[in-house]
Amino acid sequence: MTQDTQQIDWSSLDLELTAWQDAGLTLPLWWRDDDAIAPTGALDQLSALSRKLGLPVHLAVIPKEATLSLAQYVQQHPELIPVVHGWAHQNQAPEGEKKCEFAAQRPVEDSLAEIEQGLASLSVLFGDALLPIFVPPWNRIAPTLLPWMAGVGYTALSTFTPRRLAKAAPGLEQINTHLDPIDWKGSRSLVPPARLIAQVSDQLRDRRLGRANNAEPYGILTHHLVHDPAIWQFTEALVARLIQGPGQVWKFDTRKI
Repeated sequence: MTQDTQQIDWSSLDLELTAWQDAGLTLPLWWRDDDAIAPTGALDQLSALSRKLGLPVHLAVIPKEATLSLAQYVQQHPELIPVVHGWAHQNQAPEGEKKCEFAAQRPVEDSLAEIEQGLASLSVLFGDALLPIFVPPWNRIAPTLLPWMAGVGYTALSTFTPRRLAKAAPGLEQINTHLDPIDWKGSRSLVPPARLIAQVSDQLRDRRLGRANNAEPYGILTHHLVHDPAIWQFTEALVARLIQGPGQVWKFDTRKI
């Protein structure tokens, strides 16, 4: 798909954003991008877009494969905020079930050892730049692991879809993403823009009308390594609209935990 963003009908979202501004509301906005391991041309593009839009990117880094060159790159690009993306990004779910690295069928001790190792190894690479936020691959993790995660050093969990509770477990904030522009089960290009715009508009309307909690940061989820021009263009156009409207950059505050 190569649809020009100038040909996309943004009117329903623009009306919703105007309603937000008329009501004096603000939208806590954040951006997560998954699967980083090394500097690439796509990471350059992500970095440049983040700077252009004024919205930092929480870069979910795969610990087992992460390179020193990525750490050096992030040090030079403060718009990129590293977080922990599983351990090896390998599917451990039984055949026929949805992909999951930290599946319920695995021994808790094995999963926790890798979860802890991921934080430790990235802490060595990134130092104080690393946020102790855990992003499970495929946005799935066995619920039995959550009560243990604060104890191994994490302060937040990030998956996909609106959260049910502000905390996933004691000491573990839930900070989710809400919109993924990639058509993973189809073209692997951009989801039809009309569908994405309707989704964002509906989600924001629910917040504005009190049907959803606007204290929850609204998250954009991307995967820079597999973006085509249509995905890049839509992401830029969407985030620009949100930032120019009610969107305000959300920052994680570990003091709240």
